[in-house]
Amino acid sequence: MNEQPVLTSSDRLGSVGDSTSKTPAFVSVPPLSPRFMRSSSKFKWALCKKTRNADGSDRHKCTTIHSGKIIDALSLMENAKSNSNMNEKQTHPLITHTEEPDSTSQTFADETIPPDDPPPIRNLSSTFKIKLPLGISIAIYILPVVLTALFYLLRINPSIMSWVTLRISAPIRGFMANLTSVIPLSITEVLFTAVGIWLIYYIIKTIKAVIRGQNKLKTLSKQLLFIAVLALYFWSAFSWLWSSGYHAPGFSERNGFYRSGVNADDLIATTSFFAKMANELAPQVARDSEGNFTEPINELFTASTGIYENIAMVYPCLNGTLYRPKPMGYSWVMSRMGYTGMYFALTGEANINTMTPRASLPVTLAHEHAHQLGVHAEDEASFVAILACIKSDNTAFAYSGYLSGLNYLLRAMSQAISRANHEKLYDVGAEIMLAQTIILDSLAPEVRRDRWNSYEFWLSQRTVNTGIGFLDNALTTVNEVVSDAVDAAYDSFLKSQNQSLGLQSYGACVDLLVEYYTRFHPHF
Repeated sequence: MNEQPVLTSSDRLGSVGDSTSKTPAFVSVPPLSPRFMRSSSKFKWALCKKTRNADGSDRHKCTTIHSGKIIDALSLMENAKSNSNMNEKQTHPLITHTEEPDSTSQTFADETIPPDDPPPIRNLSSTFKIKLPLGISIAIYILPVVLTALFYLLRINPSIMSWVTLRISAPIRGFMANLTSVIPLSITEVLFTAVGIWLIYYIIKTIKAVIRGQNKLKTLSKQLLFIAVLALYFWSAFSWLWSSGYHAPGFSERNGFYRSGVNADDLIATTSFFAKMANELAPQVARDSEGNFTEPINELFTASTGIYENIAMVYPCLNGTLYRPKPMGYSWVMSRMGYTGMYFALTGEANINTMTPRASLPVTLAHEHAHQLGVHAEDEASFVAILACIKSDNTAFAYSGYLSGLNYLLRAMSQAISRANHEKLYDVGAEIMLAQTIILDSLAPEVRRDRWNSYEFWLSQRTVNTGIGFLDNALTTVNEVVSDAVDAAYDSFLKSQNQSLGLQSYGACVDLLVEYYTRFHPHF
């Protein structure tokens, strides 16, 4: 005899299929509809088949299942049809229950529907995955490839890149900066952490899928393709939002800086001026009994958002909204790699390493703000940051700007001495060396202290000291390898983005400093 499938709910004290429970009375209700999908978690539903015993009585064979938030009615019907092997035309399954509804139940047209969402369904419907049309799927995979290729084709045109930077990238980055500014935590770090955890999970998942799969190459290819597409989406977004600025006219070009080189006399004069100003301002900032720079970090972070007000009156392109920088939780990682801050275009955030020597923190804040204002090149960002600091009304920022500029200039003098000797210009080398010695001897004790603290801190980040010899050596080696790898990767990135000096561009602001003070302030 044909078996009629019926969907029932079991008593809370025993399942419908339990041979020890009382045979329930089945009550039919109208055909299955979307309204019947809501069910209380108190109920256990059972897929039942009604047959006829030899004596003519009804017999119900039931299998208990858990209903889910959404039941695919069609899949339920198909499963019931395939299990029943019915030869006659089927109707919708019927819903019955074995206990009276609670007073909290909702009734619709004499149909009792429990109010609570049910527990997840298991093995009732084959799948709930959304299957996109083939055309849309192909477009999703092709889009990042097209965007990336288009960027590389158009980046050779500075006019197009300038339009993209000013009309598209800058507004989006400003919107993202405004959006993320309401959260005090670094969203950049949160994203990096989440991506790192997900990558570990995905790698493990891929390995398991390849091991268990029959066609291992196909499985691996699909997993790798998915990662490649995600990476291309990130790279295309980063390229258009940030890298486009590297191929557009920069700050110096837009504001009439020639950058034609530096002669020895101008270098010596500019360095002497910066040393003089640093000596004057050094005693005016907050210090402890040992002479260490102790301006409060929170006050520096707060003041940094207004540090460009004065310089923006001279260079209107630096006029823009600045948002409070985000202190980094991974500052120790940044310190080990030798970086003081990071601007991330996709979130618009200026992220700051709070472990950096305190005297250099103000100019670091200004440097990341320069990126936030659309100054892309590292040498120009360093120059703009120093200029913004020394032109500000904040003594701590002004001192940090002069100290940073002095360090760059003194390093440039050392490089000039080496080059002069290499080219056998010994008289020029001797002249620069003498001037450098005089400047170093003239530095105030506070300036010497800040320079020494900076040197000592960065030296300490190159080694690991746990007190266990072999462990220290191993960890120091790992630290050096990772740091060198990061430097090499970032250096390659900068060079690929029209920054020929790579990492050396951070210190290449010397020619801008010298040109600014010799051309625009010759009286100094």
